[in-house]
Amino acid sequence: QVRLVESGGGSAQPGGSLRLSCSVSGSNFSIRNMGWYRQDPGKQRELVAIIRPGGSISSADSVKGRFTISRDNAEDTCFLQMNSLKPEDTAVYYCYVQEWHQLYGVDYWGKGTLVTVSA
Repeated sequence: QVRLVESGGGSAQPGGSLRLSCSVSGSNFSIRNMGWYRQDPGKQRELVAIIRPGGSISSADSVKGRFTISRDNAEDTCFLQMNSLKPEDTAVYYCYVQEWHQLYGVDYWGKGTLVTVSA
């Protein structure tokens, strides 16, 4: 069974930094896309950043220049370095991975880690 373990959430002041990690275990297939989404209470889950196996990245305009996504393919681990944090970055952050089954992908989500940015 595929398991995603997130770590690194917590509290930071505006302008501060946090680093999220997501480790994948239990997969018998290749991991394709990895990334992070976030959700505020009462709002839809939104994309933060996705990184593909070759390293190409898609990210939200609101985090460009501040957040950096990376991955370790050998360890099936994804990271999100968050700098210059703003109060509006406060949300539950969910790790996302896509397991590739030759012709189709299966999506998995972590349980979420809370990031709170306040003075």
